[in-house]
Amino acid sequence: MSRNTLAALALLALAAPGHAADAPATVGEPAPEYSLSANVTLASQYRYRGLMQTNNQPAIQGGFDFTHASGLYLGNWNSSISWLNDGNSKVSAPVEMDFYGGYKGNLAPNVPFDLGVLQYYYPGDYPSGYTRPDTTELYAGLGYGPVLFKYSIAMTNLFGFAASKYSQYFDLSGNFDTGFWDLTVNAHVGHQTVRNVTDGAYTDWKLGLTKDFGQGLTISLAYLDTNADRAVYINSRGRYMGRATGLLSVTRTF
Repeated sequence: MSRNTLAALALLALAAPGHAADAPATVGEPAPEYSLSANVTLASQYRYRGLMQTNNQPAIQGGFDFTHASGLYLGNWNSSISWLNDGNSKVSAPVEMDFYGGYKGNLAPNVPFDLGVLQYYYPGDYPSGYTRPDTTELYAGLGYGPVLFKYSIAMTNLFGFAASKYSQYFDLSGNFDTGFWDLTVNAHVGHQTVRNVTDGAYTDWKLGLTKDFGQGLTISLAYLDTNADRAVYINSRGRYMGRATGLLSVTRTF
């Protein structure tokens, strides 16, 4: 996908009219039983758990979310990627598709919880004997105010690492309203373990700002870094996948 195509998609996203759900509810009107939303993002690159997914190139992303008043939810999120081909030129898998579902609620005021399952799916062509990257994770999250701790465990091999079932990821994140110009501070630290992979474990962290422009439009700028082992996390193009970077993204939700 060319940069011109990505830019055009971003302009379409910014120009799209707001969804009817953005309109304020009438006073006394009961809360809707369910909601359906969509989102599209143009990012300077795609990083996941601190690791390079598009070889420092732009990414187009988007998805859909269904939420029921009971707390049940389903969703799909997708992104352009290149990391599989960057690691093996015989692989052709340019898209990541995520499917998830779960249940969320509150144990007490300001104490949210989230339980669910997430399926990462990478459609494409793979050579014989290749360990496919498709991954299934179970997750559980517990928060307090703006801070959330989330634990994920892989019930399959993790992103193509052979014999890596039961690898784990620990995620501590917070989003703090500054009270100034609709800016939110985003902070995150995570730790990935990769079972049966020597030096596969690493820690990643992020610090950023998100500006809410209203009508479902947000712009985010963040700094990301990791301590991932260079010998393990380097692609066939000789690029270290965990190196520090800045990331700019524009998202429209409707």
